[in-house]
Amino acid sequence: MIPLVNINLRLMDYEQSIDYLNTQFPVFAKIGAAAMTSGLENIINLCSALGDPHQKIKTIHVAGTNGKGSTSHMLAAVLQSAGYKTGLFTTPYLKDFREQIRINGEMISETYISAFIADQKETLEQAHPSLYEVTVAMAFSYFADQETDIAIIEVGLGGKSDSTNIITPELSIITNISFDHMNILGNSLDKIASEKAGIIKESVPVVVGEKQHQSDIVFLEKAVQCGSELIFADLNLHTGNIRHEAHQQITSIYHQDTLLFENIILDLGGHYQLKNLLTVIQAVLTLRKQGWIISNEHIYDGLKHTTKYTGLQGRWYTLGEEPKIICDTGHNTAGIKEVMQNIKAFPHQNLHIVIGILKDKEVGEILSLFPANATYYFCQLNFERATTASDLQTQATVFGLKGDTYDSVSLALTAAKQNAGPDDLIFIGGSTYVVAEVL
Repeated sequence: MIPLVNINLRLMDYEQSIDYLNTQFPVFAKIGAAAMTSGLENIINLCSALGDPHQKIKTIHVAGTNGKGSTSHMLAAVLQSAGYKTGLFTTPYLKDFREQIRINGEMISETYISAFIADQKETLEQAHPSLYEVTVAMAFSYFADQETDIAIIEVGLGGKSDSTNIITPELSIITNISFDHMNILGNSLDKIASEKAGIIKESVPVVVGEKQHQSDIVFLEKAVQCGSELIFADLNLHTGNIRHEAHQQITSIYHQDTLLFENIILDLGGHYQLKNLLTVIQAVLTLRKQGWIISNEHIYDGLKHTTKYTGLQGRWYTLGEEPKIICDTGHNTAGIKEVMQNIKAFPHQNLHIVIGILKDKEVGEILSLFPANATYYFCQLNFERATTASDLQTQATVFGLKGDTYDSVSLALTAAKQNAGPDDLIFIGGSTYVVAEVL
């Protein structure tokens, strides 16, 4: 436990408040699993002291290995378009702590954060939470205070033991299952699925994005146990007539042979977003059955303006032209496989890759997915959890990946820009924190 210092929190401005949070509470981004507390007792006690704000709001709970952030943002955009005051809690943030807590796309105010910390000093000292638990409790309090109609709550890690899992939502969503955080969640897909299935609640319907052979039985058994309707989005729906225009994707959605939505425009790049799209559409269809008023026009509008309505960044996100510069937060084997498909499909002459990877990931397995016919810029992240640039370079040589090391992401990107021609592609990724630094 990190001791709390004796600070007059009433006198702190926003920057001082954020510094207080980052220095006084264990931070997962910095130290990994050591920042986590066991079970839900901490968050239950903390929220109890706050008046149980999570019981005062309607929620949608979203878990999954990949795609949960994009799915949460797309669904939030649709609900915003439908006129609902929509809260959105997602982690981690890329540039600003406040990105994690939004209502109708607007970040939580600096004054609310400073006031929350000042008002709850004694409560925080008694609860001894992690930074993540503080942030979850703050989000629930903010959404309750602002009287949101619905709040979409993204799981931070796993599901059953995640601090967000004290809510009873209107709908549970599990995007997919693949290997990530095995040191915490388990080293088999059924173990990981069991952790994700922990968000399924009694009589609450659940949408699973992808039916997967090694995990579907886990979800089915849990749904039966809870008396919850379960729908696999990719069994019920499919895309067709896919095309790309500028930074947009256009597709139609079918149920078997029946056209449900023609020419949906999706403003999120990356072919993998079409999987998330099916999850979102199925979630909306399920919400409609529950009485939520969401028209086809709201669906079209929200999906066309997801980044505008919610502020989403970092998903196959364009940073520059001539050369084309694209970043993506994919950071595990499944996510990197999707990114590699996008790179292969993207027209370019030479490929430059700015890369950093955290050492608690499957570094070798991730590196094995990258192409040898690219110039690499191995960068040093400012985290204890990060693989050093030199270690990353050494491990990469096993797979024929060649390049120099750099002391920061910005230095690596500068070098890539200097070396790249106007028809080249510079890709930045390997970790959410690489994208965060470049943004």
